Amino acid sequence: MTRAEYERYITEYYAATPDYPWDSHPGYAVFRHSENRKWFALIMEIPRSKLGLPGGGNINIVNLKNDPVMSGSLRSEPGIFPAYHMNKQGWISAALDGSVPDETLKLLTDISFQLTAPKIRRRHQGGTDEATK
Repeated sequence: MTRAEYERYITEYYAATPDYPWDSHPGYAVFRHSENRKWFALIMEIPRSKLGLPGGGNINIVNLKNDPVMSGSLRSEPGIFPAYHMNKQGWISAALDGSVPDETLKLLTDISFQLTAPKIRRRHQGGTDEATK
């Protein structure tokens, strides 16, 4: 999946629009939850060398929140790397150059979306309820 295809997928599937928070990096797109404003995807164009990839030039990547237990095994997959410029235990980077299968990228995005979603708070019952009043 290319960057354009991926951005279109997130916009359509998650109803999230990109935010461009950094003046010094106008091409870095952040996708957030509307309720809590937490990021679930950060798209960047970085030098290939930052990921240890051969050749010159840049590559588009997406940083996604992930379960630290899964991150280690995912990094052995083509196109998946330790997160660039973020916590390496809780985040991964995925290349947007076709090396990660579309279904894998969609699954990883869904995991990130769920891990960063607003938490549902349960009401604490203080020992009294309508039936005891």
